[in-house]
Amino acid sequence: MARAKAEYGTHIPWIADTMGNDLKHALGDRNNSELVIGPDGKIVIARSWSEPDQLRTDLSELVGEAESLTKVSDLDRVTSKPERPKVASGVSQQVPRPAGAEPLLVTAIQSEKAEPLYLKLRVEAPAAAIRNPEKTKLHLDFSLDPIHAVHWNNLAAPLKFEIIAPDGVTVTPSSSSAAKVEEKADLDPRQFLVEIDPGESENPGPIQIRVNYFACDDGDQWCKAVTQEFVVVWKADRDAGKIPGERGEGGPGKGRPGGGKGKGVPDPDRIMSRFDTDEDGAISKEEAIGPMERRFSQMDANEDGKVTAEELKTGMPGVRR
Repeated sequence: MARAKAEYGTHIPWIADTMGNDLKHALGDRNNSELVIGPDGKIVIARSWSEPDQLRTDLSELVGEAESLTKVSDLDRVTSKPERPKVASGVSQQVPRPAGAEPLLVTAIQSEKAEPLYLKLRVEAPAAAIRNPEKTKLHLDFSLDPIHAVHWNNLAAPLKFEIIAPDGVTVTPSSSSAAKVEEKADLDPRQFLVEIDPGESENPGPIQIRVNYFACDDGDQWCKAVTQEFVVVWKADRDAGKIPGERGEGGPGKGRPGGGKGKGVPDPDRIMSRFDTDEDGAISKEEAIGPMERRFSQMDANEDGKVTAEELKTGMPGVRR
């Protein structure tokens, strides 16, 4: 609220969700939903996908027309970002994600010393393999958290990870090190592709990933060895979001949901993984958002109020079969 007041000049109270997205989950678990709540605390208008223009119309009907409309240019915002020393980027080899990859649920384990979590881990697997555990590839992406203003120290040993899997689950390789980077320091993610085989298990247990690396402060005040640990659960993380401009194996846009010009061919498994929030094998009208919501009646061939994977294959233009 203090930052909004300073940057935007607002005087209204701001409500922020918890880091665990508790409010988002409680109110339908939609990624871009829109709710208008009355003074009595009751929801007056609910949308599964935000529509700013319609929201303005709604507010005009509910509380009256605004005397004047504020534009961004009217805010006279004064923003400043701290100057950071220039550190190289685009110098480390990146590893393509598997086609149709979706993020798995990852939890960082806080160390007893309360060491800052300089590193973020994103683990992705094909949506079909997440829904029905099978031998597949995992994409590991270790990225530095920009909030801490640190970089990789490439004069020291490169990042190394180790994976500890539950009984019956095998990971190959179970440990590896990042390739040597010629630049003294850089900001690029360290990425790996490993193969995981859940064996006979229909519900593989969590895997633990331990990573060791050297991090340096961008202001060159310190440089130290760091160890972090993560727990990865064989379940899609619906809060992880997408990576801008992300690509899968096989070329730009492969396996990305939504389809359309320049976006490749829609993948039914990935669409199901994204929208089927209760994991009952079908997408209900309440679960559909955005373009999916608008095309729902077109895809619901038997008009039972749900869209199955088979209906997706036959009812969505250009969908991968």
